[in-house]
Amino acid sequence: MDDMNLEGSELTDALDKIAWINQILGGNRVTINGIEQLLRNKNQKEVHIVDLGCGNGDMLRTIKIWAQKRNLNVRLTGIDGNQATINHAIKLSDSSIRYSCSDFLQVVPDEPIDIVICTLTLHHFEDELLLEVIRKYYEKANIGLGINDLHRSKQAYYLFTALAFVFRLNRMSTSDGLVSILRGFKKADFLRYAKQLNFTKFSIRWRWAYRYQWIIYKT
Repeated sequence: MDDMNLEGSELTDALDKIAWINQILGGNRVTINGIEQLLRNKNQKEVHIVDLGCGNGDMLRTIKIWAQKRNLNVRLTGIDGNQATINHAIKLSDSSIRYSCSDFLQVVPDEPIDIVICTLTLHHFEDELLLEVIRKYYEKANIGLGINDLHRSKQAYYLFTALAFVFRLNRMSTSDGLVSILRGFKKADFLRYAKQLNFTKFSIRWRWAYRYQWIIYKT
């Protein structure tokens, strides 16, 4: 799924299955909790949240529901490099959520951004590009970044293999999931990134199901 030219029913089915698994295993909650921590003690009339590698937009739709329950005014923007993925996200969302097909490594939005979220996206990048993404969007974000990504572990790999069999995931979903786990992170990786980027105010927590939540606060 790293190929930005992929399209068709196999892609959209894989996007939807990955989003569904993220929901049932509580992955969405990890990102929501990160936003809650970033907004703690903040009193803003509107919060602009940008989702890098937004996939089918499920995370943004979840944030919209969460914000409505709390009477929080949010602007939501999803960015992905695959036009077919963006088209699918638009189809599943209403017009209040904006989507953009662009290379977020190269093009940083001009408008002000409060919070940047990155859910199951960073493991697709080698360290050099990963650090570039975090650096660029740390400079851009007014409040901070909420990163939710996979814990690299044998247990997670075998658990996903079983889930793929039980839920009859298609070839693309299964392959992407297993490769993603192998590309996942240890806590030491995030600590090393933070040191390289000279971050001083952040938290790294292990979350179910085999996730790491890295919250970076703007100083």
